[in-house]
Amino acid sequence: MILEGLVTTLGPEGLLNVAPMGPRVEGPDLNRFVLRPYRSSTTYRNLKAHGEGVFHVTDDTLMIAQTVLRLKIDPPTRPALNVRGSVLTGACRYAEFRVCSLQDQEERTTITVETVTQGQLRDFFGFNRAKHAVLEAAILASRTAILPRAEILAEFQRLRVWVEKTGGPDEQAGFELLYDHVTRASGSEPSEIRNSEAPR
Repeated sequence: MILEGLVTTLGPEGLLNVAPMGPRVEGPDLNRFVLRPYRSSTTYRNLKAHGEGVFHVTDDTLMIAQTVLRLKIDPPTRPALNVRGSVLTGACRYAEFRVCSLQDQEERTTITVETVTQGQLRDFFGFNRAKHAVLEAAILASRTAILPRAEILAEFQRLRVWVEKTGGPDEQAGFELLYDHVTRASGSEPSEIRNSEAPR
């Protein structure tokens, strides 16, 4: 099963990196899971260098959108308890981990990790269609180089309905960030796409 979330790692100079990532997990306990970062990513380089980080389960889809787009953010954090890393204090729960094995013969690496410390920071908000829509939009936005533009834009129009009907300010802001990104990537003006929406 893939569990979407955020991974924090520290660079050689202690610089925080926050990256969206969906590790393969076997269940909700997160005792052991597999990360698949690309060799070109900062997450891979940091884990290759010192092999420790923190995975976060979060319902903050605005932050997921921001990190997918590689926007500069400065989220509240605290030092991890048992690894060299940082915990996002706004997350729902977290798992501090150490790398057990790292296979990087291919461009997309396979990094198996074991959790050394887990914690819960707050309750999960609950099921919300807008949050799910922003998450799906974030995944689409990360694939503008490999998916047909028309397919991405059509899917965004479908997801927009959920965000407008059930989202709050953060979900709407996250969706618009992603929407502007994909319209720029597709060469279309955002106003053109909005005006072409079918009546609801």
